Amino acid sequence: MAESNHSSITYRDAGVDIEAGDRFVDFIKSIKSKSIPGNIGGFSGGFELDVSKYKHPVLLSCTDGVGTKLLVAQKLEKFDTVGIDLVAMSVNDLVVAGAMPIQFLDYIACGKLKPELLQQVMKGIVAGCEQADCILAGGETAEMPDLYKADDFDLAGFAVGIVEKEKMLPKKDAMKAGDIILGIPSAGIHSNGLSLARKAIAESDTNAWNLLLEPTKIYVQEMKPLLETGLILGAAHITGGGLVGNIVRSLPSFLKPRLSWDWQVPEIFSIIQKSGNITDHEMRKVFNMGIGMALIAAAENEKQLKNIAVQSGFGLVKIGDCVDG
Repeated sequence: MAESNHSSITYRDAGVDIEAGDRFVDFIKSIKSKSIPGNIGGFSGGFELDVSKYKHPVLLSCTDGVGTKLLVAQKLEKFDTVGIDLVAMSVNDLVVAGAMPIQFLDYIACGKLKPELLQQVMKGIVAGCEQADCILAGGETAEMPDLYKADDFDLAGFAVGIVEKEKMLPKKDAMKAGDIILGIPSAGIHSNGLSLARKAIAESDTNAWNLLLEPTKIYVQEMKPLLETGLILGAAHITGGGLVGNIVRSLPSFLKPRLSWDWQVPEIFSIIQKSGNITDHEMRKVFNMGIGMALIAAAENEKQLKNIAVQSGFGLVKIGDCVDG
């Protein structure tokens, strides 16, 4: 057999460090949290599901990412909140269907596995799972040096929730003109519209860049007592497409939202608008404008829902109503 002139190479030579990946799994296992089960590191993860309190349980699932908010984190070299964003973007999509999250999984892709960075990201993911009261059932960390640059990484999240079939939202058949739209305030820009925001804001405006990094609010705890009343007819997680674009997804075709636009808007939105000379129409089409969750309910239930919100430690604001479309 002819001798090869090529020296032997290893997976590490090719840019993938298996041992570093194993150490990262060990780090995740070491985090003390009610959201981390004992089977992290296996081929799959899960938990025993008690369906005794359900007549017709329905499992719902969804997936999302953080988008170019990761570039804001890289600019500020602060990575401990984007994991919260990752969890929020999926679990918030579950609760608007009436479902409570039960488990979450993450996918991290990177050019080079950097423990200090990824440990910050993972702490945020665990914090998000704790806020959402769900289990981090597992995940995947993929080191792909020829696809990503050394400092590049991307995140994807996957969530599963459960709901009684009869309690699923939206209840479009029960909606009518005159129903009100209530809003739960956002924490800021959340994880949508960052491509526009990053181009509008001056590179030197450190205050604004830090405001961009404020994590997406997780609405599971706020939504739970409201859903238990049975008075919520529909809900919308306000992401890309703004308030109108997302609310119409939860309305029947014969209704449309009529918004007042008179609530208090967080500072970050005026900064973006002024810095980029952006029209009101464009702002409202792209951003949540201070409302992260919108709820549809009958007008006669407004006071009761607002009282429940106050008792639970948060506020509801009427932002509009439903009109014939």
